[in-house]
Parts: sequence; C-alpha cells; structure tokens
Amino acid sequence: MEAKAFSKFNRMSASKARLVANEIRGYPFPEAIDILKAIPKKASGLILKTLYSAGANAKYASPDLREDDLYIKKIIIDEGPTLKRYRPRARGRATRIRKRTSHIEIVLSDES
Repeated sequence: MEAKAFSKFNRMSASKARLVANEIRGYPFPEAIDILKAIPKKASGLILKTLYSAGANAKYASPDLREDDLYIKKIIIDEGPTLKRYRPRARGRATRIRKRTSHIEIVLSDES
C-alpha cells in the first residue's frame, strides 16, 4: 500500500530543499521524523509537515496499518514558479531578484 502527500509553492529553492531530502530518502517513517527534527534548516520543517501528511493519508487509507512498517519509498523536490522582483541599483538601473519556489512529493510504502 502506498500513500502520497504533496506540498506545493513552498517559498524555498528546490536545490536547498533537496539537500535535506537526500538525508532521509529510504529511511523508515519514525526514523525520518527524528532526523528531520534534528536538522536546523527551513526545508526540514517543510518536509516534516509533508511527511506527517503522508503518514496521515496512509493511516486513513488502512486504519490497521502500523506506522513502524512504513518507509519513504520516494521523495521528490521539483522547482515551482519563480516570483520575479526588482531591486534598484546604481545609476538608475534595476536588477532582477528571483524568489524561487518548490514542490515536495513524498510517497510512503509498507511493501519491502
């Protein structure tokens, strides 16, 4: 049985979030939660929230499922749309500021 969760339009670049996602790929569900709580980055909070959602989706799909049997089968961090802003510079010029977003997808599974 697989359970999915998505988190879209997170205000963090995908490359920064991937650094945290690579740390928990393939780990069991409870152990991944402990690892994310110990990582002092913004991405760990966003991924943790999505991971809790995937766990709740798995519990809803089959209520007799134990959380200890779940593991992270797939975690994908994709780029979202970029917000474009401008900052004034010298001599009347302007430079573009790119505020990047990301989409997080987590798939939990209990099959080995």
